[in-house]
Amino acid sequence: MAVPRVRPQFPGMPWVAVLATLLLLFSCGLAVWYERALAPVAPPGAPAVEVQIARGSSSAEIAEQLRQAGLLRSALAFRIYLYLQDMERKLKAGEYQLSPSLSAPEIARTLTTGSVARYRVTIPEGYTLKQICARLVEAGLVDRERFWEVAAQASFDYDFLRHGPPGSQRLEGFLFPDTYYFTRDMTEEEIIATMLRRFRQAFTPEMEQRSRELSLTVRQVVTLASLVEREAKLERERPLVAAVFHNRLRLGMKLESCATVQYLLDEPKPVLREEDTRIPSPYNTYLHAGLPPGPIASPGLSSILAALYPAQVPYLSFVANPDGSHTFSRTYSAHLAARRAARKGDDN
Repeated sequence: MAVPRVRPQFPGMPWVAVLATLLLLFSCGLAVWYERALAPVAPPGAPAVEVQIARGSSSAEIAEQLRQAGLLRSALAFRIYLYLQDMERKLKAGEYQLSPSLSAPEIARTLTTGSVARYRVTIPEGYTLKQICARLVEAGLVDRERFWEVAAQASFDYDFLRHGPPGSQRLEGFLFPDTYYFTRDMTEEEIIATMLRRFRQAFTPEMEQRSRELSLTVRQVVTLASLVEREAKLERERPLVAAVFHNRLRLGMKLESCATVQYLLDEPKPVLREEDTRIPSPYNTYLHAGLPPGPIASPGLSSILAALYPAQVPYLSFVANPDGSHTFSRTYSAHLAARRAARKGDDN
Protein backbone atom coordinates (compact mmCIF):
# COMPACT_ATOMS: atom_id res chain seq x y z
CA MET A 1 0.00 0.00 0.00
CA ALA A 2 1.44 3.32 -1.05
CA VAL A 3 2.09 5.90 1.60
CA PRO A 4 0.55 9.23 0.61
CA ARG A 5 2.94 12.19 0.33
CA VAL A 6 2.15 14.83 2.90
CA ARG A 7 3.29 18.47 2.50
CA PRO A 8 4.90 19.93 5.60
CA GLN A 9 2.76 22.74 6.94
CA PHE A 10 2.93 25.31 9.67
CA PRO A 11 0.04 24.60 11.89
CA GLY A 12 -2.80 26.90 10.95
CA MET A 13 -0.68 28.95 8.47
CA PRO A 14 -1.02 28.56 4.69
CA TRP A 15 1.96 29.07 2.36
CA VAL A 16 0.70 32.48 1.19
CA ALA A 17 0.73 33.71 4.74
CA VAL A 18 4.26 32.37 5.23
CA LEU A 19 5.47 34.20 2.14
CA ALA A 20 3.75 37.39 3.21
CA THR A 21 5.36 37.13 6.62
CA LEU A 22 8.81 36.70 5.10
CA LEU A 23 8.27 39.69 2.81
CA LEU A 24 7.09 41.74 5.77
CA LEU A 25 10.15 40.81 7.77
CA PHE A 26 12.38 41.67 4.82
CA SER A 27 10.69 44.99 4.22
CA CYS A 28 10.88 45.84 7.91
CA GLY A 29 14.56 45.02 7.91
CA LEU A 30 15.05 47.11 4.78
CA ALA A 31 13.16 50.00 6.36
CA VAL A 32 15.33 49.79 9.47
CA TRP A 33 18.48 49.77 7.31
CA TYR A 34 17.21 52.69 5.26
CA GLU A 35 16.35 54.74 8.34
CA ARG A 36 19.72 54.06 9.93
CA ALA A 37 21.58 54.75 6.67
CA LEU A 38 20.05 58.24 6.50
CA ALA A 39 20.94 59.06 10.11
CA PRO A 40 23.80 61.48 10.94
CA VAL A 41 27.29 60.04 10.89
CA ALA A 42 28.36 61.95 14.01
CA PRO A 43 26.65 63.30 17.15
CA PRO A 44 25.55 66.97 17.38
CA GLY A 45 28.31 69.56 17.42
CA ALA A 46 30.69 67.80 15.04
CA PRO A 47 32.90 70.29 13.12
CA ALA A 48 31.93 71.11 9.55
CA VAL A 49 33.67 69.57 6.56
CA GLU A 50 34.44 71.62 3.44
CA VAL A 51 33.06 70.03 0.28
CA GLN A 52 33.38 71.38 -3.25
CA ILE A 53 30.63 70.09 -5.55
CA ALA A 54 31.83 70.50 -9.13
CA ARG A 55 29.55 71.73 -11.86
CA GLY A 56 28.05 68.88 -13.88
CA SER A 57 28.47 66.24 -11.16
CA SER A 58 25.88 63.44 -11.22
CA SER A 59 23.88 62.51 -8.12
CA ALA A 60 25.83 59.23 -7.95
CA GLU A 61 29.16 61.11 -8.01
CA ILE A 62 27.96 63.56 -5.37
CA ALA A 63 26.69 60.78 -3.12
CA GLU A 64 30.01 58.94 -3.27
CA GLN A 65 31.93 62.19 -2.69
CA LEU A 66 29.88 62.89 0.42
CA ARG A 67 30.36 59.32 1.68
CA GLN A 68 34.13 59.54 1.24
CA ALA A 69 34.10 62.89 3.06
CA GLY A 70 32.56 61.15 6.07
CA LEU A 71 29.18 62.85 5.71
CA LEU A 72 27.02 59.87 4.71
CA ARG A 73 26.60 56.35 6.06
CA SER A 74 25.49 55.05 2.68
CA ALA A 75 25.74 56.57 -0.80
CA LEU A 76 23.03 54.14 -1.99
CA ALA A 77 20.55 55.22 0.68
CA PHE A 78 21.25 58.86 -0.16
CA ARG A 79 20.55 58.19 -3.85
CA ILE A 80 17.33 56.36 -2.99
CA TYR A 81 16.23 59.33 -0.88
CA LEU A 82 17.02 61.76 -3.73
CA TYR A 83 14.99 59.61 -6.14
CA LEU A 84 12.00 59.33 -3.84
CA GLN A 85 12.02 63.10 -3.15
CA ASP A 86 12.60 64.03 -6.81
CA MET A 87 15.85 65.81 -5.91
CA GLU A 88 18.30 64.06 -8.22
CA ARG A 89 18.50 66.92 -10.69
CA LYS A 90 18.18 69.70 -8.14
CA LEU A 91 21.60 69.44 -6.46
CA LYS A 92 23.60 72.64 -6.94
CA ALA A 93 27.33 73.03 -7.43
CA GLY A 94 29.44 75.11 -5.09
CA GLU A 95 31.47 75.00 -1.91
CA TYR A 96 29.62 73.82 1.18
CA GLN A 97 30.41 73.64 4.87
CA LEU A 98 28.60 70.47 6.01
CA SER A 99 28.66 68.93 9.45
CA PRO A 100 28.66 65.12 9.92
CA SER A 101 25.96 65.74 12.54
CA LEU A 102 23.51 66.54 9.71
CA SER A 103 21.24 63.76 8.50
CA ALA A 104 21.21 62.73 4.85
CA PRO A 105 17.87 64.51 4.24
CA GLU A 106 19.29 67.70 5.82
CA ILE A 107 22.35 67.48 3.58
CA ALA A 108 20.11 66.94 0.56
CA ARG A 109 18.06 70.03 1.40
CA THR A 110 21.24 72.08 1.81
CA LEU A 111 22.52 71.00 -1.60
CA THR A 112 19.22 71.69 -3.33
CA THR A 113 18.75 75.15 -1.81
CA GLY A 114 22.30 76.14 -2.79
CA SER A 115 23.24 77.25 0.73
CA VAL A 116 26.90 77.38 -0.21
CA ALA A 117 29.66 78.64 2.05
CA ARG A 118 30.05 82.40 1.89
CA TYR A 119 33.26 84.25 2.72
CA ARG A 120 33.22 87.66 4.35
CA VAL A 121 35.50 90.24 2.74
CA THR A 122 35.69 93.88 3.85
CA ILE A 123 36.98 96.48 1.40
CA PRO A 124 38.00 99.57 3.42
CA GLU A 125 37.23 103.08 2.27
CA GLY A 126 40.11 104.60 0.31
CA TYR A 127 41.42 101.34 -1.13
CA THR A 128 42.85 101.49 -4.62
CA LEU A 129 42.06 98.91 -7.28
CA LYS A 130 45.45 97.28 -6.61
CA GLN A 131 44.66 96.98 -2.91
CA ILE A 132 41.21 95.57 -3.62
CA CYS A 133 42.69 92.97 -5.95
CA ALA A 134 45.31 92.02 -3.35
CA ARG A 135 42.65 91.54 -0.66
CA LEU A 136 40.49 89.35 -2.91
CA VAL A 137 43.53 87.28 -3.91
CA GLU A 138 44.51 86.89 -0.25
CA ALA A 139 40.98 85.64 0.50
CA GLY A 140 41.35 83.02 -2.24
CA LEU A 141 38.43 84.42 -4.21
CA VAL A 142 40.10 85.60 -7.43
CA ASP A 143 43.08 84.84 -9.61
CA ARG A 144 45.28 87.93 -9.86
CA GLU A 145 45.92 87.78 -13.61
CA ARG A 146 42.31 86.94 -14.38
CA PHE A 147 41.11 89.84 -12.19
CA TRP A 148 43.16 92.37 -14.14
CA GLU A 149 42.12 90.85 -17.44
CA VAL A 150 38.45 91.16 -16.52
CA ALA A 151 38.94 94.66 -15.10
CA ALA A 152 40.45 95.80 -18.40
CA GLN A 153 38.31 93.96 -20.94
CA ALA A 154 34.98 92.73 -19.56
CA SER A 155 31.81 94.59 -20.48
CA PHE A 156 30.00 96.31 -17.61
CA ASP A 157 27.06 98.39 -18.77
CA TYR A 158 27.17 101.46 -16.53
CA ASP A 159 27.15 105.08 -17.69
CA PHE A 160 29.70 106.09 -15.08
CA LEU A 161 32.31 103.77 -16.64
CA ARG A 162 32.12 105.51 -19.99
CA HIS A 163 34.57 108.24 -21.02
CA GLY A 164 37.04 107.16 -18.37
CA PRO A 165 40.68 106.10 -18.57
CA PRO A 166 41.35 103.03 -20.72
CA GLY A 167 41.98 99.55 -19.41
CA SER A 168 41.52 98.51 -15.82
CA GLN A 169 41.72 102.11 -14.54
CA ARG A 170 38.17 102.65 -15.75
CA LEU A 171 37.05 100.74 -12.62
CA GLU A 172 39.18 102.72 -10.19
CA GLY A 173 36.94 104.30 -7.58
CA PHE A 174 33.78 102.39 -8.50
CA LEU A 175 34.29 99.10 -6.64
CA PHE A 176 32.38 100.35 -3.64
CA PRO A 177 34.00 99.90 -0.21
CA ASP A 178 31.77 97.66 1.88
CA THR A 179 31.55 94.23 3.50
CA TYR A 180 30.72 91.51 0.98
CA TYR A 181 29.90 87.81 1.21
CA PHE A 182 31.28 85.96 -1.79
CA THR A 183 31.31 82.26 -2.66
CA ARG A 184 34.25 80.34 -4.02
CA ASP A 185 32.47 79.47 -7.24
CA MET A 186 31.88 83.11 -8.18
CA THR A 187 33.88 84.27 -11.18
CA GLU A 188 35.99 87.41 -11.28
CA GLU A 189 33.31 88.98 -13.50
CA GLU A 190 30.60 88.21 -10.93
CA ILE A 191 32.61 89.61 -8.02
CA ILE A 192 33.43 92.85 -9.85
CA ALA A 193 29.82 93.14 -11.05
CA THR A 194 28.60 92.77 -7.45
CA MET A 195 30.81 95.64 -6.29
CA LEU A 196 29.80 97.86 -9.21
CA ARG A 197 26.16 97.12 -8.49
CA ARG A 198 26.72 98.14 -4.87
CA PHE A 199 28.12 101.48 -6.05
CA ARG A 200 25.09 101.97 -8.27
CA GLN A 201 22.85 101.40 -5.24
CA ALA A 202 24.87 103.75 -3.01
CA PHE A 203 24.98 106.61 -5.52
CA THR A 204 21.31 107.53 -5.44
CA PRO A 205 19.26 109.48 -8.01
CA GLU A 206 19.31 112.42 -5.56
CA MET A 207 23.09 112.37 -5.69
CA GLU A 208 22.99 112.36 -9.48
CA GLN A 209 20.70 115.36 -9.39
CA ARG A 210 23.08 117.16 -7.04
CA SER A 211 25.97 116.33 -9.42
CA ARG A 212 24.12 118.05 -12.25
CA GLU A 213 23.52 121.08 -10.03
CA LEU A 214 27.28 121.30 -9.54
CA SER A 215 27.85 120.82 -13.30
CA LEU A 216 29.79 117.64 -12.57
CA THR A 217 29.49 114.12 -13.94
CA VAL A 218 29.24 111.13 -11.63
CA ARG A 219 32.82 110.24 -12.52
CA GLN A 220 34.01 113.74 -11.62
CA VAL A 221 32.19 113.64 -8.29
CA VAL A 222 33.75 110.27 -7.44
CA THR A 223 37.15 111.56 -8.55
CA LEU A 224 36.83 114.56 -6.25
CA ALA A 225 35.54 112.33 -3.45
CA SER A 226 38.54 110.02 -3.85
CA LEU A 227 40.86 112.97 -3.22
CA VAL A 228 38.87 113.86 -0.12
CA GLU A 229 39.03 110.24 1.03
CA ARG A 230 42.80 110.06 0.73
CA GLU A 231 43.49 113.50 2.19
CA ALA A 232 41.06 113.73 5.13
CA LYS A 233 41.74 111.67 8.23
CA LEU A 234 39.01 113.11 10.44
CA GLU A 235 35.34 112.74 9.58
CA ARG A 236 34.50 116.33 10.49
CA GLU A 237 37.13 117.67 8.08
CA ARG A 238 35.86 115.97 4.92
CA PRO A 239 33.49 118.82 3.94
CA LEU A 240 36.30 121.32 4.61
CA VAL A 241 38.79 119.44 2.41
CA ALA A 242 36.13 119.17 -0.28
CA ALA A 243 35.51 122.93 -0.03
CA VAL A 244 39.19 123.66 -0.65
CA PHE A 245 39.15 121.59 -3.84
CA HIS A 246 35.87 123.12 -5.02
CA ASN A 247 37.20 126.64 -4.41
CA ARG A 248 40.44 125.97 -6.27
CA LEU A 249 38.58 124.42 -9.19
CA ARG A 250 36.29 127.44 -9.40
CA LEU A 251 39.28 129.81 -9.47
CA GLY A 252 41.21 127.72 -12.02
CA MET A 253 43.96 126.89 -9.53
CA LYS A 254 45.87 123.62 -9.54
CA LEU A 255 44.61 121.29 -6.83
CA GLU A 256 48.16 120.33 -5.73
CA SER A 257 46.93 117.26 -3.89
CA CYS A 258 49.69 115.08 -2.48
CA ALA A 259 47.32 112.13 -2.71
CA THR A 260 47.39 112.27 -6.52
CA VAL A 261 51.18 112.04 -6.46
CA GLN A 262 51.14 109.17 -3.97
CA TYR A 263 48.83 107.37 -6.40
CA LEU A 264 51.64 107.37 -8.96
CA LEU A 265 54.21 105.77 -6.63
CA ASP A 266 54.79 102.04 -6.27
CA GLU A 267 54.91 102.50 -2.50
CA PRO A 268 53.54 105.51 -0.57
CA LYS A 269 56.02 107.85 1.09
CA PRO A 270 55.60 109.49 4.51
CA VAL A 271 56.73 112.78 2.99
CA LEU A 272 56.87 113.63 -0.71
CA ARG A 273 59.97 115.17 -2.21
CA GLU A 274 59.91 118.02 -4.67
CA GLU A 275 60.97 115.73 -7.51
CA ASP A 276 57.95 113.54 -6.78
CA THR A 277 55.66 116.45 -7.58
CA ARG A 278 57.25 116.63 -11.03
CA ILE A 279 56.33 113.08 -12.09
CA PRO A 280 54.88 113.43 -15.60
CA SER A 281 51.31 112.14 -15.44
CA PRO A 282 47.83 113.57 -16.03
CA TYR A 283 47.07 112.39 -12.47
CA ASN A 284 49.70 114.76 -11.05
CA THR A 285 47.66 117.73 -9.87
CA TYR A 286 50.85 119.68 -9.15
CA LEU A 287 51.47 119.80 -12.89
CA HIS A 288 47.95 119.85 -14.31
CA ALA A 289 44.98 122.02 -13.42
CA GLY A 290 41.55 120.54 -12.84
CA LEU A 291 40.61 117.07 -11.71
CA PRO A 292 42.72 114.04 -12.63
CA PRO A 293 41.35 111.74 -15.38
CA GLY A 294 39.61 109.53 -12.83
CA PRO A 295 39.42 108.53 -9.17
CA ILE A 296 42.56 107.55 -7.29
CA ALA A 297 40.77 105.24 -4.83
CA SER A 298 37.32 104.02 -3.84
CA PRO A 299 35.74 106.73 -1.68
CA GLY A 300 33.27 105.94 1.04
CA LEU A 301 29.81 107.43 1.25
CA SER A 302 30.85 110.23 3.63
CA SER A 303 33.53 111.45 1.21
CA ILE A 304 31.06 111.31 -1.69
CA LEU A 305 28.59 113.38 0.31
CA ALA A 306 31.36 115.85 1.20
CA ALA A 307 32.19 116.25 -2.49
CA LEU A 308 28.51 116.87 -3.24
CA TYR A 309 27.88 119.15 -0.26
CA PRO A 310 31.15 120.93 0.64
CA ALA A 311 31.37 123.31 3.55
CA GLN A 312 30.65 126.94 2.73
CA VAL A 313 34.09 128.29 3.66
CA PRO A 314 36.63 130.44 1.76
CA TYR A 315 39.67 128.20 2.38
CA LEU A 316 42.09 127.60 -0.49
CA SER A 317 44.64 125.31 1.16
CA PHE A 318 45.25 122.96 4.04
CA VAL A 319 48.28 121.52 5.83
CA ALA A 320 48.40 118.18 7.60
CA ASN A 321 49.30 118.28 11.28
CA PRO A 322 51.12 115.49 13.16
CA ASP A 323 47.90 114.42 14.91
CA GLY A 324 46.08 113.80 11.62
CA SER A 325 44.09 117.01 11.66
CA HIS A 326 44.52 119.84 9.14
CA THR A 327 45.02 123.58 9.35
CA PHE A 328 42.96 125.38 6.72
CA SER A 329 44.02 128.71 5.27
CA ARG A 330 42.55 131.35 3.02
CA THR A 331 45.76 133.14 2.04
CA TYR A 332 49.16 131.95 0.91
CA SER A 333 50.93 133.66 3.82
CA ALA A 334 48.66 131.87 6.30
CA HIS A 335 49.36 128.62 4.47
CA LEU A 336 53.13 129.11 4.83
CA ALA A 337 52.71 129.83 8.53
CA ALA A 338 50.67 126.65 8.93
CA ARG A 339 53.41 124.65 7.18
CA ARG A 340 56.06 126.00 9.53
CA ALA A 341 53.90 125.18 12.55
CA ALA A 342 53.31 121.65 11.28
CA ARG A 343 57.05 121.10 10.77
CA LYS A 344 57.76 122.25 14.30
CA GLY A 345 55.17 119.78 15.51
CA ASP A 346 56.93 116.99 13.61
CA ASP A 347 60.26 117.97 15.22
CA ASN A 348 58.70 117.78 18.65
